[in-house]
Amino acid sequence: MASTTTSSTTSSAATPNGTDPLTAGLTATSDATKSLKYADIGINLSDPIFRGVHHGKRAHEDDLVHVVERAVQAGVRKMMVTGSDLGESEKAVRLAEEYPGLCYATVGVHPCSAHSFDTYKDGPDALLQRLRELAQRSRDAGTATAFGEIGLDYDRLYLCDKETQLKYFRAQLDLAIELQMPLFLHSRAAADDFEALLKEKLGGEMERLPMKGVVHSFTGTMEEMQRIVALGFDVGINGCSLKTEENVAVVREVPLERIQIETDGPWCEMRPSHAGSKFLANAPTLPKAVKKEKWTKEFMVKGRNEPCAISNVAYAVAGIKGLRVEEVCEAAWNNSIRMFGLGETAS
Repeated sequence: MASTTTSSTTSSAATPNGTDPLTAGLTATSDATKSLKYADIGINLSDPIFRGVHHGKRAHEDDLVHVVERAVQAGVRKMMVTGSDLGESEKAVRLAEEYPGLCYATVGVHPCSAHSFDTYKDGPDALLQRLRELAQRSRDAGTATAFGEIGLDYDRLYLCDKETQLKYFRAQLDLAIELQMPLFLHSRAAADDFEALLKEKLGGEMERLPMKGVVHSFTGTMEEMQRIVALGFDVGINGCSLKTEENVAVVREVPLERIQIETDGPWCEMRPSHAGSKFLANAPTLPKAVKKEKWTKEFMVKGRNEPCAISNVAYAVAGIKGLRVEEVCEAAWNNSIRMFGLGETAS
């Protein structure tokens, strides 16, 4: 979920409209990464922290272009920029327009922001119509590739109550079905209601939305994962999916043909304390990270997860499954392209 804090700063170094960033100086240079390519299917790239604004205060220069450069140099070829409410969805679409062929948007309202339907100045129906127009227009333009981030989050009911979440999850599922857009889904501590709503809205065999979707940042139990896969959904893995030994055991059993990988930056970084970190012995070294007060353009910022760190996720999944990282990357890439398109054709 992206922050709802806004920034008026616009990167002056953004790739111009119509220019493919992969041929505009943002070219992978490391021999170690040339054979691997990644689709980061969940990155909150519109968050102000990628513009140098931390907790509402400017800490350093806008460095989005350097974040993007590091991502491409690490082998990231596609990024799905997460929309968490109307404003963030609009910003995600603008980034997709600024970085054509590299960035793609999702459009939707996160469960923790579902109250925004009831507080919208023209009412909930008007907000749904705005989402419909944005999703349809950007889908047709090739800049939006999924409807989301939508779902349920019962871990944070202090942000939005259960009834409101359920009401607008239903409404947004109807909208995604109408637009025939694959789903970018969120589920926390709500598996029973989450699965019941998917079955209710999509039909027993999910025939109302053949492209289905992905349950991103998955942290559920083995049984929840197996039920999600049985419903035809993919499972999104990031650092938060690899915190505990139970998480590792679940990831080990996710079918390779149903795995997609992501960073969910600026959050969900893999830390040394995570159970999955012991599988990173062969992972490439990430760029140096410094405190935000010591920022320079060539360094990452401590505590701010970046898309270039997706290599850690891929190497951890490979180690957990006892596979070569090339196998994991190829499978995850093809799964993402098959579901979301991203301007490519899956092999």
